[in-house]
Amino acid sequence: MPIGTGRQTQEIRRQIVLESSIGAPESVTADSLLGVDEPGAFELINDRASARVLLVCDHASRRIPASLDNLGLDELALRRHIACDIGAGDVTRRLSRMLDAPALLASYSRLVIDCNRHLDDPTCILAVSDGEFVPGNHDLSREQKLERARSIFHPYHEGVDHRLRRFVDDGKIPALIAIHSFTPIFNRTSRPWQIGVLWDTDPRIPVPLMEKLRQVPGLVVGDNEPYSGRAPADYTIDHHAEPGGLPHVSIEIRQDLINTPEGADRWSNILGRALEEILAEDDLYSVLGSAT
Repeated sequence: MPIGTGRQTQEIRRQIVLESSIGAPESVTADSLLGVDEPGAFELINDRASARVLLVCDHASRRIPASLDNLGLDELALRRHIACDIGAGDVTRRLSRMLDAPALLASYSRLVIDCNRHLDDPTCILAVSDGEFVPGNHDLSREQKLERARSIFHPYHEGVDHRLRRFVDDGKIPALIAIHSFTPIFNRTSRPWQIGVLWDTDPRIPVPLMEKLRQVPGLVVGDNEPYSGRAPADYTIDHHAEPGGLPHVSIEIRQDLINTPEGADRWSNILGRALEEILAEDDLYSVLGSAT
């Protein structure tokens, strides 16, 4: 529910801050990685929406800055899941319209820098991704890594931070929903789940969401499958939602189901209908563990 300007609001403001192990927020400056005609680190859509929810998509784009010359990869490689979460950006845009919620989408490929990893995680910038050698990520210097963090990682997370703080400044506690997608086959094993709900200690959105999704005939729902919300590698939800007790969930949809406009429409409708009722509950919008 809406909050006042007292200690609870101050705590949310304190918790919704950017911190990282490579560089600092004040180190974000213009540099040569992104050209003057290239987009910024993120795209914010439906900014004046009415919902008390921010949708984020860390892996929405396969774009590579021109200065990196496609990281030495061909078009076939860049169309694989290693470059982006296939279909996740399309679903996020549709959900933004359906839920009337703002959405913040990363503008650059996870191959340049993964905005859902800690900067000291070796998977943040991969020299080999799912068997694909990435020449442009091989033997990077610390300064080259810092440049990517300054140009993309920090601005992206500052964008999330800023949009969440705007809710708080308006006297509201926001919810944060992250949209991802996963491959239908991993390590030569078919994944039976069509959608996965990832969560850790806050059940407020995940548990009712799974209940509603399981009412759809034939739908196979993963509870912390095929990935777990308890995994230490993830960054966005762990950093922006969990410390301040904001209601949140991370959602994974199988890529072969959303790799066409028709598929993205269908799954946005399934997910949107399930989320609408949950997000309409005023009691959802409180800090976990605090009195409402």
